[in-house]
Amino acid sequence: MNKNLLKVENLTMKFGGLTAIDNLSFSANNNEITSIIGPNGAGKTTVFNCLTGFYKPTAGEMLLNKNDEIVALKKFTDYKIAQKAKVARTFQNIRLFPAMSVLENLLVAQHNELMVASGYSIFGILNLKRYKDKEREAVEKAKYWLDIIGLTNRADDNAGDLPYGDQRKLEIIRAMCTNPKLLCLDEPAAGLNPKESSELNKLFPENNLIELSNNHPIFNGKYKFKDGLPKIHEHDAKPAQGFGLFYEGRLICFYDFESDLSDGWEDEVVHNNPPEVRIKALQMGANIIAYAFKN
Repeated sequence: MNKNLLKVENLTMKFGGLTAIDNLSFSANNNEITSIIGPNGAGKTTVFNCLTGFYKPTAGEMLLNKNDEIVALKKFTDYKIAQKAKVARTFQNIRLFPAMSVLENLLVAQHNELMVASGYSIFGILNLKRYKDKEREAVEKAKYWLDIIGLTNRADDNAGDLPYGDQRKLEIIRAMCTNPKLLCLDEPAAGLNPKESSELNKLFPENNLIELSNNHPIFNGKYKFKDGLPKIHEHDAKPAQGFGLFYEGRLICFYDFESDLSDGWEDEVVHNNPPEVRIKALQMGANIIAYAFKN
């Protein structure tokens, strides 16, 4: 099979006079993690919205290799991206069905397959074996993923009653229940503490979050941070920490904890950070971008 899974060419997205994505090109390979990094407002979520059919790009191509057949994603609309192209996603702000049970949230993700098996309701109404077998298979798939993240005992609880970290993990396995060819994770560890992030890694067992030492090159680029990740926003007097996911020896994902770098990247009036703190955030951001290009 062709190693290349996704190829984005000259992607542009404009909202009136605002250009959110400007001539972006990149590729992603099968069985690899590809990271899109940038400060708040850089357009990362807009890229995902284009890939998953929420937005129609102004220009450019998004080509998915589906079983060696090249598929243009922009020809699909709405739910057909997940149904036909097998592209799934999570959201920066969690979008579960809070009043439905944990198990029901995972069954909803398999709605397309269940509807086909039910003959679009008639086989389900008649309770035919074809539908009953598919329904049983869907429940087993849901239980499989719940077991991986340790939520089997909460299958009947409302999703909205779960702790924040568990809701994050539930949203990811809901996406996995669609059997995606391409999975787009929009800041999947946002708001998680290191323990929760460690639990999240069970979904990607070959890649573990590792704390970066103060002498890691990412802290010692153009701008030197001898104490490691700078503290930008004070939460509870805990030290800032930098974690990373590594693949074949390369740092492919950087996660800042108890730092809130992006607070210092926003307009000064948003968080009222003093100039010296905002400069540290911008300098650390420059180090991250430079490291990504060099490595």
